[in-house]
Amino acid sequence: MEQYTFNKSEKDSEIPYGLLLLADETVEAINQYIFKCDIYLLQDDAENIAVMALYKNSDTELEIKNIAVIENYRSKGIGSILMDQAKEIARDNHYEVLSVGTSDTGFQQIRFYERNGFHKIGIRKDFFIENYPSPIYENGLQMRDMIILECPLS
Repeated sequence: MEQYTFNKSEKDSEIPYGLLLLADETVEAINQYIFKCDIYLLQDDAENIAVMALYKNSDTELEIKNIAVIENYRSKGIGSILMDQAKEIARDNHYEVLSVGTSDTGFQQIRFYERNGFHKIGIRKDFFIENYPSPIYENGLQMRDMIILECPLS
């Protein structure tokens, strides 16, 4: 990570919607969680190349609400750098579990999380049907259920 800078955004900083929208469909959906999250940015020189939003679910669980990497930096290990940072933040703050939810049609994302130590623990049925005004498609399939994954930190 030597060439990159990883920093927590100040609470009064502008919200990086452009990056967050790479992982979530609408500003309205992002606004449902972003004001309760800590936002972290990964930069290459002065350019924001990735974002991660972390939310305290409980005293023992930290959740990744959003994680995104700009297109020309994908498949270069940036996501794994963010995962390592999220785990370090969670451990430093005495969380026992890091969790994340993703679409049942997000096959690549599910494999990514599993490669980074996460395992499936549940499903939120019809999450994308009930929480978005119109159907969302990924990999040619309508997003319906949210897959919940966890990474134990002990």
